[in-house]
Amino acid sequence: MEYQLTASLSPASGTSDLDPLQRHGVAALLDEQLDLLAGIEGPDGIEVEPLDHRIAVHPTGAVITWLVDSPALAFAEEAARHVLTEMIAQTELLEGWAVGRCEVIATDDDLEAALGAKITEPEEEEDDDAELTEEEITALRDELLVSAATLRAFGPEAFGHNPDDPECVISEEAARLVAGALVQGMEILTDELFADIQELEDAEGSAGEVEALSVINQLPLRYADHYGALFAKQFLVTTSILGYRLSQPDWVAPLCTAEALALHVLKGEAAVQLDLAGLLDELPIKEILTAFDEHAFADLDHERLFDLATEGEDDIDLLGTPGLDFDEWFLPRNAGPLHPYLAIEHFPE
Repeated sequence: MEYQLTASLSPASGTSDLDPLQRHGVAALLDEQLDLLAGIEGPDGIEVEPLDHRIAVHPTGAVITWLVDSPALAFAEEAARHVLTEMIAQTELLEGWAVGRCEVIATDDDLEAALGAKITEPEEEEDDDAELTEEEITALRDELLVSAATLRAFGPEAFGHNPDDPECVISEEAARLVAGALVQGMEILTDELFADIQELEDAEGSAGEVEALSVINQLPLRYADHYGALFAKQFLVTTSILGYRLSQPDWVAPLCTAEALALHVLKGEAAVQLDLAGLLDELPIKEILTAFDEHAFADLDHERLFDLATEGEDDIDLLGTPGLDFDEWFLPRNAGPLHPYLAIEHFPE
């Protein structure tokens, strides 16, 4: 099972606040050390596999958000704390640093809920955010605001901010936080798609037969038997095109159904990033995403794919909507060919 951990690291007591150059150095050093980890041996020789990590360094320490695959929550926490402690002890430049909080903040079930087909109002859950320190929360939110600058396709108005309306409930900062969450979500989405492709290639099967998938299993389940390794590669190409377009000005609505689905899944990943920063309860998420949908999509026809029953696949043709038939997902709507790789037949042999 996959677990999302948050670990806080702090320098020796009495150390002065880290300046910007020191924070950059600490982030680079931690990233380098974590990249070297191929696996972690937990209690009783249990193997814990590190999948992905993010590092945020603030003036008084660092916060590591770590995605690991572990047989149990306790193993994940104990193994992560052990390896971080060992890593610090063996790194001369981190002498005096110590591991503070190291806890699981989300399981794969939590992530699946946040990455669901359609984001709704967050339900009442355990108040995990209260466990984050003020410094940790500030660091995560600062990172979102910095990332927002990369999203050039949309301005604050695309998220519902209206500077001319004094009663507008969506502030410019709220819009920037969501923009930053989309950027960070795209980074994670891309990494997870590479992992999905590897899983499907190793299994030589489809998503209907492979459970350990992070992105492909967020697509309409009625077609799970058609999501093989080739399809996943084509979806990765589509997602890469989407990422490029989000970083450019003058947005055009999704160029094909697959791109609309990729943007749909990206919204769910952005919600995960906002949740990690303790923002889901603070921001008017429903209003923000409604405004975003109006700006980002030409229509929401792709959402109908999630509402269809898994049986009677041929009935999809009755919808009469161009692009919704599985054969047409990668076909361009109003532009020329999007990429040669998307013209390859993607049904399993």
